[in-house]
Amino acid sequence: MSAAPPHLHAPSYYAASRNRSLEFPTLQGGQRADVCIVGGGFSGLNTALELAERGLSVILLEARQIGWGASGRNGGQLIRGLGHDLQRFAPQLGADGVRELKRMGLEAVQLVRRRIERHAIDCDLTWGYCDLANTPAHLEDFAAEREDLLALGYPHELRLLDAAELPQVIDSQRYVGGMIDRGSGHLHPLNLALGEAAAAAQLGVRLFEQSPVTRLDYGARVRVHTPQGQVEADSLVLAGNAYLGDLEPTLGGKVLPAGSYIIATEPLGEARARQLIPQNMALCDQRVALDYFRLSADHRLLFGGACHYSGRDPRDIAAYMRPKMLKVFPQLADVRIDFQWGGMIGIGANRLPQIGRLPGRDNVYFAQAYSGHGLNATHLAGKLLAEAIAGQQGGGFDLFARVPHLTFPGGRHLRSPLLALGMLWYRLKELL
Repeated sequence: MSAAPPHLHAPSYYAASRNRSLEFPTLQGGQRADVCIVGGGFSGLNTALELAERGLSVILLEARQIGWGASGRNGGQLIRGLGHDLQRFAPQLGADGVRELKRMGLEAVQLVRRRIERHAIDCDLTWGYCDLANTPAHLEDFAAEREDLLALGYPHELRLLDAAELPQVIDSQRYVGGMIDRGSGHLHPLNLALGEAAAAAQLGVRLFEQSPVTRLDYGARVRVHTPQGQVEADSLVLAGNAYLGDLEPTLGGKVLPAGSYIIATEPLGEARARQLIPQNMALCDQRVALDYFRLSADHRLLFGGACHYSGRDPRDIAAYMRPKMLKVFPQLADVRIDFQWGGMIGIGANRLPQIGRLPGRDNVYFAQAYSGHGLNATHLAGKLLAEAIAGQQGGGFDLFARVPHLTFPGGRHLRSPLLALGMLWYRLKELL
């Protein structure tokens, strides 16, 4: 697999199967807007859409191409929820606040659904998801989560499966049970991002590609500099997530870029594909180094996982991921791998999305660190950021802003190795 030039999309199945090509200009000279957004992924695009719908003028700057980062190359799993063990935030938020976080984790999926419907975005949206249990303890967790979701009024089918029932959703002997969720599903993430960019442009958002931000000048009006231009705006949104780098060190230290990797098989044919995953669901296991997988619209298996905290990508992604795929589906030993790619997701220390204002800068907003729940949480972040910027009263933004977020220790060069050691400990615990 040859690597794509750094300013172009990764050589993924998504890039090869995208259903539209968009090109936006490079920023030249000076521009003014109510809001400037840095980052052309789901966070930036959905903030832009929400703001434009409220009548604000918006400029969005993308360093490479729209959807270039995790938004255009992720697993495409649209799953309920915002993070892990939300109950631990009760000391900061109270019981009602935790309940509201849980409710917003369900609303986030519906925001994606409505966005797709409103703008008629063709992105292979398919409903149906199954959590897979690696141990009996995972099944107990599923049962407790099901009760919690039903208490929240979750309207979609949630059904527990024992080992004997698993062939209804997967042809694998690796798991001891699962839980079906008809309110989650999967889609083509790059086509969604491109569809949202087209919708934003139609609403008057000015989008610029190949326009990396080189400097930020804070003040009553923010100045955002790129190599060939600058934007002056009343408010700024930083939505670079794992690719923000050192542009704003206060935020950069609170999100750890972690590598995640995906392979796509050759087309299997509908019969063989449906034998593997009979109901065409997205699936995910419960290990620390989790596996997630699903079928594409043209009947390939997309198999991902292997989250890396070391900062080093595998030299050969297919060689690294194929044995993991064969542990789940040994019957695919004869199948060719057509695509292999990876990218960075943003991980926060407490695994809750970070949404708020930059300390001491009332007109600088941010959203990052979705920790694997980005497809839905980014859409929620866009709504909450737009409400705050537009001065709308609502508790969602303030709720997230009340949660403190730790800066990873070790500085820029040591924080990834230190976290890699910590995650190794959790993986070893799984073996005990």
